[in-house]
Amino acid sequence: MSLIDSPTYQWIATPEALDAACARMAGADVIALDTEFFREKTFYPVPALFQFAVDGATYLVDPLRVACTAACQTLLQGDALKLIHACSEDLEVFQRWAGTLPAPLMDTQVAQGFLGDVPGMGFQKLVAHWLNEALPKEETRSDWLKRPLSQAQCDYAALDVICLLAVWKHQARALAQRGRMGWALAQCQTLVDQAGRSSAQDARWFTRQRQLWRLTPRQIEAYRLMTAWREGEIRRRDLPRNWLASDKMLFAVACAMPKNRFELAEVEDVKPSLVKKEGDTLLAMVKTAQQRSVEALPAAWPDPARPPFKPLFKALKKAVSQRAEALGMAPEMLMRRRDIEAVAMQALAGETPRLPGGWRGECLNESLTQALKEAL
Repeated sequence: MSLIDSPTYQWIATPEALDAACARMAGADVIALDTEFFREKTFYPVPALFQFAVDGATYLVDPLRVACTAACQTLLQGDALKLIHACSEDLEVFQRWAGTLPAPLMDTQVAQGFLGDVPGMGFQKLVAHWLNEALPKEETRSDWLKRPLSQAQCDYAALDVICLLAVWKHQARALAQRGRMGWALAQCQTLVDQAGRSSAQDARWFTRQRQLWRLTPRQIEAYRLMTAWREGEIRRRDLPRNWLASDKMLFAVACAMPKNRFELAEVEDVKPSLVKKEGDTLLAMVKTAQQRSVEALPAAWPDPARPPFKPLFKALKKAVSQRAEALGMAPEMLMRRRDIEAVAMQALAGETPRLPGGWRGECLNESLTQALKEAL
């Protein structure tokens, strides 16, 4: 009989039933978790369903009817390993509903990255790879806030965590054989530590912009101030990011450095409603950037297509790629492009490059140090 045929589960819609389910799961070594949520009109995800599974029991928890209980919070923070696939948004949903994050955590997408050269493998492909099963796709984008949920929706939701447990048994064995279980656990703990946003993270949002090299240091400062403001405001107002101000639009404002509302209104993608509601705030940040001392401004961003940045970046990227190939892993698992860029920029600025720590440092730092020595 196929694993995906007729999944069994219990619907949880009262605090008493949730506490009983948590008591049943309390002795488990591994708990599979998943969420369904709605996020089209808000910054914060609206929880619609929580799925829990241990060997022999699966639960669908209705957050529209039951709040997270103290027993559930304890379970989420207990010793059992929590499995989630592609966990970033799920962690936000748990934080919103439970006020805590599941830990210790294993993201099966991350685990797969340590086992092959395909980063970011989707769950359906992961199930096909390890279980030779084809998960149904029909309910992926259905309305999870409606009640009652259909039988097909409930089956789909239950199968996600049932299959997650089955996939992990294969992955755990493979990670142990390759000596990479510690790497995967350390990486997933980093994901938990970085979950949520902070003012420090907001202040670094501007570095995500791939065209920073086109801006002067004063324009970069204006863009930094505006993106940090926007990140704080979308949480405070609970709005999707682009409903307030997109990165593209704020970048255009930084390019123009407008002095008044008329000049701001002339910037591409700036709508009259934004000028009316947020114009003075944006102009104040541009003015602040204009008045900053030269010493207080960010460094100029190097042109990625020109020396001396390009050859140094290529040398570092080659070192990462060669180590990844030797390990049978995707290069992105070892070091992301933006982190390679940061090392190159630090070196060119005369700073001591901040090389990776932990398992990444063990794998990479000798090669990165040699690449820096040869390229500079």
